[in-house]
Amino acid sequence: MSLDSGRGKGDVARSGASGAPELVRVRPVAGRRRSVPRWLRRAVGPLGLLAVWQVLSASGALPPDMLASPGTIAATAGDLVADGTLPSAMLVSVQRVAVGLLLGGVAGIALALVSGLSQLGEDLVDATVQMLRSIPWVGVIPLFIIWLGIGEAPKIALIALGVAFHLYLNVYAGIRGVDAQLVEAGTSLGLSRWGLVRHVVLPGALPGAMTGLRYSLATAWLALVFGEQVNADDGLGFLMNQAREFFRTDVIVVCLVVYAALGLIADFVVRTLERLLLQWRPTFTGQ
Repeated sequence: MSLDSGRGKGDVARSGASGAPELVRVRPVAGRRRSVPRWLRRAVGPLGLLAVWQVLSASGALPPDMLASPGTIAATAGDLVADGTLPSAMLVSVQRVAVGLLLGGVAGIALALVSGLSQLGEDLVDATVQMLRSIPWVGVIPLFIIWLGIGEAPKIALIALGVAFHLYLNVYAGIRGVDAQLVEAGTSLGLSRWGLVRHVVLPGALPGAMTGLRYSLATAWLALVFGEQVNADDGLGFLMNQAREFFRTDVIVVCLVVYAALGLIADFVVRTLERLLLQWRPTFTGQ
């Protein structure tokens, strides 16, 4: 047996006092590596954009009637919060999104279950949904106004319509994407049809449903922007319409920032639900 056969990684041989070789472990010297915190790296882009924006506004290259400066926008936001205008508008808009998301979510998930769990349901439902999905949902605003009037109903219906299609597609794809071997294993264990749906199909379709929920939330805020342009007397869209008439670009940007912030908060909530509900699924997080 050679000496190298018992030599571990990182070991070298040297001669001892008796002349016989002995193994000495070599310890690598770890260099000190300083890494920038991730939150700081992510903040570089937005902060750089704000800095360029402020410089262009201060130098006069960006006129205030075209786009207000970040400082002016921040002051306007503070005034709108202080007099209660912005919180009241946010509350109305959030309520519209919540109701539309609930109605559209129930409709989309119900149709996906009917279409995904049986071939008969697919034949009866899927073709119709795919046909309606190809119609631009913003284009049905005139019909909603004729059918539902100019109150809250058309705004909520527009949000529900956009939400339903996204949830239908992703939940349906999630159901049909469940591994057939898992279904066979459940059948061999004696699970009934409802047991298969409950313990195998629905958990397997949950990742697709969460993805559909994220898309649906983004669509809900987009639909809200269009819906609140229809004879709104409150909400963020109402503030934007008023600001447009008076060329108040600062108020318009404040409302857009609020839309974006609410969308990010909603996406954060869904991501948190994903971490809680999908702990069993290993995912790649980047290198």
